[in-house]
Amino acid sequence: MNIKPEVIFSDQWIIIVNKPAGFLSIPDRFDAAKPNILAYLRRDFPEAMVLHRLDKETSGIMIFARDPDTHRKLSTDFEDHSIRKTYLALAEGYIREDVGRIDKPIGESRSAAGTMIISPNGKPSQTLYQVVKRYKKYTLAEADILTGRMHQIRVHFKSIGHPLAIDAVYGNSDKLFIYDIKQKGMSYSKFDEEKPLMSRTTLHAFALELIHPTTKEKMRFEAPLHKDFKALLNQLDKWG
Repeated sequence: MNIKPEVIFSDQWIIIVNKPAGFLSIPDRFDAAKPNILAYLRRDFPEAMVLHRLDKETSGIMIFARDPDTHRKLSTDFEDHSIRKTYLALAEGYIREDVGRIDKPIGESRSAAGTMIISPNGKPSQTLYQVVKRYKKYTLAEADILTGRMHQIRVHFKSIGHPLAIDAVYGNSDKLFIYDIKQKGMSYSKFDEEKPLMSRTTLHAFALELIHPTTKEKMRFEAPLHKDFKALLNQLDKWG
């Protein structure tokens, strides 16, 4: 992998890491050799214990426990929703509302294994969002999940007509090129071998807030955007 995970903070109880896209959160069931954050951390923190996951193509902040008691306390905090996770999502289209709440139940798809859908029989799911910046064809938004369903932000944004700008499963594109966002009238040869600006899900776990399980200190951590996401936003600022 070109980008390695970055440990943002660690003490004797917790580890905070910035996960690059392309890393699994935990070892693959069938191929333990695939890059994953838990195995990477255990080189230096052999006692690391997973608390939550990010999708393989989602980058950003994760927290791990270093002992069973801390793991138990933080697991309860996740269940109580007292740990706040904030994401940055680049979505298709022009989201008109400055702030919004998506309250739609999510369940597993019966027709496409491993994917989720809005379903009346699904589990209650709530996502809050706030627009950060609007472009001609895209909107950058902060998203807070009040529940932790699989693919929640991706499914919820799709349900309001604004799938993520890049989402190979729930969206309309698996990559974005510079000519996707430049002004109309600019022509590009079909023989041009231009590399995509970004070729993974446009979702980044930006911040995490919690009460430290032992010291009881209120803490906030932020994970900077990775190079590909920053490059895409820079081009949108210029052309979008």
